[in-house]
Amino acid sequence: MAKKKGNGTEEPLEKQLWKSADKLRKNIDAAEYKHVVLGLIFLKYISDAFEELYDKLKAGEGEYAGADPEDKDEYKAENVFFVPEKARWSYLLSQAKQPTIGKSVDEAMDFIEKENVSLKGVLPKVYARQNLDPTSLGELIDMIGNIALGDAKARSADILGHVFEYFLGEFALAEGKKGGQFYTPRSVVELLVEMLEPYKGRVFDPCCGSGGMFVQSEEFVTSHQGKINDISIYGQESNQTTWRLAKMNLAIRGIDSSQVKWNNEGSFLNDAHKDLKADYIIANPPFNVSDWSGDLLRTDGRWKYGTPPTGNANYAWIQHFMYHLAPNGQAGFVLAKGALTSKSGGEGDIRKELVEADLIDCIVNLPAKLFLNTQIPASLWFMSRNRSNGKFRNRTGEILFIDARNLGHLINRRTKVLSEEDIQTITNTYHNWRNKFPSDGGVPEGRGGYEDIKGFCASVTKVRVAELDYVLTPGRYVGLAEEEDDFDFAERFRSLKAEFEAQLQEEAELNERIQENLAKIKLPNA
Repeated sequence: MAKKKGNGTEEPLEKQLWKSADKLRKNIDAAEYKHVVLGLIFLKYISDAFEELYDKLKAGEGEYAGADPEDKDEYKAENVFFVPEKARWSYLLSQAKQPTIGKSVDEAMDFIEKENVSLKGVLPKVYARQNLDPTSLGELIDMIGNIALGDAKARSADILGHVFEYFLGEFALAEGKKGGQFYTPRSVVELLVEMLEPYKGRVFDPCCGSGGMFVQSEEFVTSHQGKINDISIYGQESNQTTWRLAKMNLAIRGIDSSQVKWNNEGSFLNDAHKDLKADYIIANPPFNVSDWSGDLLRTDGRWKYGTPPTGNANYAWIQHFMYHLAPNGQAGFVLAKGALTSKSGGEGDIRKELVEADLIDCIVNLPAKLFLNTQIPASLWFMSRNRSNGKFRNRTGEILFIDARNLGHLINRRTKVLSEEDIQTITNTYHNWRNKFPSDGGVPEGRGGYEDIKGFCASVTKVRVAELDYVLTPGRYVGLAEEEDDFDFAERFRSLKAEFEAQLQEEAELNERIQENLAKIKLPNA
């Protein structure tokens, strides 16, 4: 249940929990502390699911008549993790006030991994470290133990899943640049998923981070009354710590993560799904990666549209996505905005080939400050293997450009998010342009209410893109917005003031870091 704030409004459960957990952090770095908290939330989830089934087996009624509550196969049959006695939440609660509670939790993680092969090497064992105060850990266990707050245990998975995801986002914010390496902002993930509508088929993310794209895809299917089993997920992650977060994030949602793979070579050097042809690819690859081992892959079969430069992986990622896309598949992914115009290392030639092959469906220019790990401007690319397959209207020879730079709002001095209304505005524009709409007697079959809007969106022919040398920056095509008579000067002033203050803050922090680094430099004696 939510708690009343001083102004009479209710504070959501996840925010209450975050504040409590953050108070207990004390001198532990957020990057380390996230494993402490998220590991406990995961442990609470699997313990709740286990104990719910345990009680049914123990009661032995109906289909559970004669069942043994300690038989591991009973849990495997219901897709529930088996939790040994000394790893169950009730046992840890009984030990929460003991000075050895850290050792008890580490042992619990070990016990669970030994009993559940799919979790081997996934769970954190960080609880007996000296910098984690046993008293604070006990208080954290008490706090997380109350997450269900009287709700039926059957609902606790939904609550815990939501809390887990919220905490991932808050830890990413707390870590700043490093946090962006494992977390794509939820509003960006929502936009990608809403645009693509992955109702059924194989969903692939070859740089999956903590698994947010998969979680959102499952939520999309559920919210549109679809069947969760109609989609299957495939993923790959090169950072083992991040992969562990993904495995826990998916397990807490009951999502099968058996095809989410880890290897430290990464997707280019060691493609874990070589034969996969996905119906949907949703991804946020790292921007402008320069050390992607491109020199070892000059003759790779994935480079159908041109060999990408060794110093930048952007066009390697695009072609990796296209290589794994099924004949009627669709892809939506994030790239640095520079990829829309770059010509270095043959990138302009590859972009030309992609346009001429009729693979690019839509380009969205995003607002600044959406991403935690970079201030580099970003864009979304939506690509389709077959743009005349009958599922949607025939868009052959057309590209939709959307300039969304003026959308979004600041949640702090350096971070913006897209609102639900922003997401719907962009999504509706794309769907009205892409989808089939029946004739109503006056409107021919085709676009459903779509029209170009100056300064925001434009449907452009491939010929026009060629005339502009295959530059894909939306601003080149949508033009300038028409001036409105009711221009809100005060609102515009507030917006500019907020942006200016954020820039000053960033400059001050940069200067502080420079001074700190200078202070560390030992100058030779004169």
